[in-house]
Amino acid sequence: MKPLWKSTATLASGSPFEPGAKHDVAVVGAGLTGLTTAVMLARAGLDVAVIEAGEVAELATGGNTGKLSLLQGKRLAEIRRHHSPELVRAYVDANRDGMDWLTSFADGAGVPYSRRTDHSYAQTADGLETVRAQHDAAREAGLATRMLSAADLDATPFPIAGAVALDDQVTIDPVTVSTALVADLLAAGGTVHTGIRVTGAHALGSSRVDTVEGPLFADHIVLATGTPILDRGLYFSKVSGTRSYCVSFRISGVVPEGTYISVDGSTRSIRPVSAADGPGGTAQLIVGGNGHPVGRSDGETAAIDDLVAWTARHFPGAIETHRWSAQDYESHNRIPFVGAMPRGLGTIRFATGYAKWGLSNAPAAALRLSAEILGAIRDDKARWMTMLGTRLTVPADLARGAVEGVKVAKEATTRWVAAESRPVPVARPTEGTGVVAHRGGRPVGVSTVDGVTRAVSAVCTHLGGVLDWNDAECTWDCPLHASRFAPDGTRIEGPALRDLPELPRSSRD
Repeated sequence: MKPLWKSTATLASGSPFEPGAKHDVAVVGAGLTGLTTAVMLARAGLDVAVIEAGEVAELATGGNTGKLSLLQGKRLAEIRRHHSPELVRAYVDANRDGMDWLTSFADGAGVPYSRRTDHSYAQTADGLETVRAQHDAAREAGLATRMLSAADLDATPFPIAGAVALDDQVTIDPVTVSTALVADLLAAGGTVHTGIRVTGAHALGSSRVDTVEGPLFADHIVLATGTPILDRGLYFSKVSGTRSYCVSFRISGVVPEGTYISVDGSTRSIRPVSAADGPGGTAQLIVGGNGHPVGRSDGETAAIDDLVAWTARHFPGAIETHRWSAQDYESHNRIPFVGAMPRGLGTIRFATGYAKWGLSNAPAAALRLSAEILGAIRDDKARWMTMLGTRLTVPADLARGAVEGVKVAKEATTRWVAAESRPVPVARPTEGTGVVAHRGGRPVGVSTVDGVTRAVSAVCTHLGGVLDWNDAECTWDCPLHASRFAPDGTRIEGPALRDLPELPRSSRD
């Protein structure tokens, strides 16, 4: 599955990698967090190297819907339910500064974008209370939101019982802006190494990152990898990984001018695309939603097909052009984790937990990370940086984490039991499918993709969760902490660092 943004993009190629090289800063990950941090530091005169296992905008950034909003669905209401109004305001201020930095960069780099009204809407009357709570939290945090009734929105082709709206929000092509960030970084003297996988990071002695091609040394290390690839601080247990889906369509009729995301029922995220904020050509529409915890779905393809069916009902004649998915992480206390990693000696920093709102949270994190590395936090940023960095864990956060812990434990147990119920050999899976069985008491994953049948260990190399087959992307996904692997066992993302061992096939598996 290929995102709309990558259908015509020419992605930046990497620089030659020199094992043993020394830099001021090594940034792991060439998504929006890594690239914005690198650009800020390089502009300040530091020697910055970005290392990426795949290509630029490989994962979450490339799969983004391209919606840059401070309203963020029901996010502010969720934070306010358990935290003070001061913390909500700090979160909004951080995202506002992130948005301002990114749009200012886009203006300077000639990256086009559109200003649109964003809506958090209720699909039924049952969701109106959430809409009102979002409006109240947003106003309390200083946003000029307004309430809209169903009558105010009767021109929209999909059901809306009411909405809260915020003007002057942004839609932008995330891959185009990522490519521009790479160009800016290179012009400032930085380097980008794509196709180089990082396998570890160390603060003691000569601080460095380890890669499959050899070490790279740096005074500062930034892990911009979605969830940290180090287990220090146990952040893999403090965030939850979620996959959600997007489908783009050519629309023959009128495309909504604003952006929309539902606050009730199955999520529906609507984002128009024009030549000013996406690949050129005819007007398009992106419909997203149906998110679920990684590795815990009854059918990923069914989730996408549901979005297609919904669009067909409300936009007759819509023609599908692309479908894709992305993974993001949400912290149990609803605020991103950004800053120095425990036991990192002030050398290793990270950011995670954007809850799908990375276009503003990523540059906000970069502002904080770069300020800490440079030792120069501006007075106008100090309030929100301090407030978010010193927030207290409240009982609701602990309860939410405990619930997730119970779910993880259940998944760990039930999937081992399920694997034990089916021994190998198994019948060759049909194209695009995978099954988990057991061989000598160990779970084995057998799949057929592009006509090739493979057997790999179905045990995650992070903490031993039994993997689940993702039928939309043909991957092995871990239901415990969201690591993912290709059919041949190659690690794709998540806290796992090692590939799955490929196993010899028995006579029938």
